[in-house]
Amino acid sequence: MPAHAQLLWEPRKSPVQARSAASVDAIIEATIQVLLKVGKERLTTTRVAERAGVSVGTLYQYFPNKSALLRAVLRRHFDQVLAAVEQACREQHGHAVEQMATALISAFLEAKMREPQTSVALYSVSADVDGAKIVKQMVARSNQAIVGMLATARKPLTKDPQLVASLLQSAMSGTSRQLLESGDPEKHFATLRDELICLATAYLQARVAHDSSRRSERREIPRRRGKTRRVSLGMTKKS
Repeated sequence: MPAHAQLLWEPRKSPVQARSAASVDAIIEATIQVLLKVGKERLTTTRVAERAGVSVGTLYQYFPNKSALLRAVLRRHFDQVLAAVEQACREQHGHAVEQMATALISAFLEAKMREPQTSVALYSVSADVDGAKIVKQMVARSNQAIVGMLATARKPLTKDPQLVASLLQSAMSGTSRQLLESGDPEKHFATLRDELICLATAYLQARVAHDSSRRSERREIPRRRGKTRRVSLGMTKKS
């Protein structure tokens, strides 16, 4: 993608004062409201400025066009999801993998679906503003947080934590997409969340080191007539 196209999507400047930050927040909120009301095709900078209660000139100080507005809204959404994931991972350091899976998935899906209509609307505009680039950045940071969490699990993983984290992310992303495309995310949220937790928990349980005392071991025990045979540890059988 041409560099000049990407520059047109980026904010012109960042707010440095509280008043400026408030204006930017108002503009972003107004963008969401207009997007939900009239859709992305009819969304304009003029409508957003009117909704935010600022002049078009003020809006242009920060956002050069409609695409920049949508990209800013999308980035803020992903930043909120990432913050939820990173917090959940920090809080789960040192816990069992089952608890990690529940906390991680719940935090991710709840952040994604906190405002279902907004999430659906942003999903529909993501491709128009190179949302894949933002997603890639978020995935990299969340992967780092998940790997860091898994490294502290009470029982160490038998597989590369990077691989495990990537597979968990893929499952979470797929479930999120299924919710957004379902037509009624709120209706299916609890069911898909619980099923994903079940799936992730089983996977993690299969990828942690188990105590040798719990493994099925075999040993030789005496048998009548001088013969021996192998049986499971702790089990005997009469001839």
